[in-house]
Amino acid sequence: MTETEPGVEIEIASDVDDELVDAFARLVPQLSSSSPPPDRSLLAELIEGDDTVLFLARADGAIVGSLTLALYRIPTGLKAWIEDVVVDESARGRGVGRSLNAAALDEARRRGAKNVSLTSRPSREAANRLYQRIGFARRETNLYRYDL
Repeated sequence: MTETEPGVEIEIASDVDDELVDAFARLVPQLSSSSPPPDRSLLAELIEGDDTVLFLARADGAIVGSLTLALYRIPTGLKAWIEDVVVDESARGRGVGRSLNAAALDEARRRGAKNVSLTSRPSREAANRLYQRIGFARRETNLYRYDL
């Protein structure tokens, strides 16, 4: 475990237990109203996968946030993306998001990624300010999505 902000501890999830399932049942609705929380089998798949790292933030022993680092190799190198960052509304403003991102950036660097990307809706103003303060640069690009 790495402590990055006072009172905030970051760990990589290694087991699926009731605490983890309950935490995601509480956190995911704060992130997305259109996606259900992951069940035990999906959480196990995330934890066991070589291409994902599931970070958890704890404050006072309780899980108060999570971040998923997704990695994949392409001909031009190792790509890394930060996805599904969520901090419980009760813990916002305490450095949880910064701590999660710092741990993910360290892990991506350790694995040999040359950069890390993420997207954030413009309406998430606090998150966008945080990403810019950390050092993420806004890119001029077109993001396309094809819904299946």
